[in-house]
Amino acid sequence: MKDQRAIERIKEMEEILDRASAVFAELEKNLSDLQSIQPDIQKLEAYYTGKDWKADFRLDEQGKLPKDLKRGVLSEDAIYDLLEKNREMQDLLKNDGES
Repeated sequence: MKDQRAIERIKEMEEILDRASAVFAELEKNLSDLQSIQPDIQKLEAYYTGKDWKADFRLDEQGKLPKDLKRGVLSEDAIYDLLEKNREMQDLLKNDGES
């Protein structure tokens, strides 16, 4: 005689295992992507805190850049928010590693 409760329990736990495994696989990929993008983020931060960003911002204000040029990078909030989010994630990862 088959134990239906055991079968249902095993099916439920199997689903949890599959979902959790998929989440962890995606998380590992995303963490790898986050680490590999760090040199570019440092380059973006250097641009934002250096003289080039200010010069580019002035050119935009003066209308000396093409109208169809994507210029989200000239938005102070966009870069600042991204850099803050990066710091928060790095701190979170560092603090979790120390637990």
